Amino acid sequence: MINKSGILNINTKNLVFNYNFFKKLKKNLIVAPTIKANAYGLGAKKIYNLLLNQGCKHFFVATLNEGLKLNNKNNLANIYVLNGLQNYKLNKFTKANLIPVVNTIDEYERIKNANIDYAIHIDTGINRLGISSRDVKILDFESKNIKLIISHLSSSDEYKIKYNTKQKKIFNTFANKKPKGVIFSLANAHGSILDKTYLYDMIRPGIGIYGCFENNKLEKRIKNVINFKAKIIQIKYLTKNQYIGYNRTFKTKNKTKVAIIGLGYEDGIPRSLSNKGFVYFKKDRFKIIGRISMDSFTIDISKCSHDLKVGMYVDIINDEHKVDKFAKKCKTISYEVLTSIGNRVHRNYE
Repeated sequence: MINKSGILNINTKNLVFNYNFFKKLKKNLIVAPTIKANAYGLGAKKIYNLLLNQGCKHFFVATLNEGLKLNNKNNLANIYVLNGLQNYKLNKFTKANLIPVVNTIDEYERIKNANIDYAIHIDTGINRLGISSRDVKILDFESKNIKLIISHLSSSDEYKIKYNTKQKKIFNTFANKKPKGVIFSLANAHGSILDKTYLYDMIRPGIGIYGCFENNKLEKRIKNVINFKAKIIQIKYLTKNQYIGYNRTFKTKNKTKVAIIGLGYEDGIPRSLSNKGFVYFKKDRFKIIGRISMDSFTIDISKCSHDLKVGMYVDIINDEHKVDKFAKKCKTISYEVLTSIGNRVHRNYE
């Protein structure tokens, strides 16, 4: 095994399974994975090339620099840049074969007469990026350079709320015009399984491709992709009434055998798990005791049924204890968990 303090094993077969699950939702549906933020921490170049080999031709990134790193010189795919033109020159996009997503009227005025393909983002109610649906009347939807029109759901993981329907109704006022050659896209991973009326021509799954979910409906349909492991770097025996970690937040009640784990909050193990989180080795579960530090934390292995040694690895996230369960314990979401796993953690693709 690679001699790293932390290993993020990425199951590429399961990731491809998840991609194909979304493809099967509708005949001829375009599945355009969101690979921004380094593919949610899993490695954008690796995921991009993996899915290219599966026939995927459309991807989304957030920034121009993210798109440049994918090196699309041969124009193998349509790579859309969600954060738009900003103050970049148009030739930055054309030279790199990147497609900007226009988010403002000012951006539209800059690009409308240029010989460059682009997408339009209409804000239907999330009030984040996008041109307000009130202001789109000046747009020429018949322009041959508009290749895609998107919007984004505010609450796609909440299946029974009316706000999703409200946003879809607004989006339909544009989609129903059916301008020639324009692709329409509203749904992310969760939105794509609300019902088939949210699918349109294209969906943009992110977290679901990577095996994560915000509710049971998606969990039942996709497979776990990651296993996050941490190495034991020291084992020691403590007597009764000894303190562990910064500020003495844990005190031993009996003789205690502990293992020091070589990851910390720099690597994506949040301090909120101090004295309450767990790690796993086969069927055993070990509690985190004391404060989580930048580079290490401590677990109680007094009742371990295996002979743990320095250099062995324990699981932080695995098929049984998935990302979303870990996120809930941290009082956050799976998106933040994945994107917080630091660069010192080795990514291994299997």
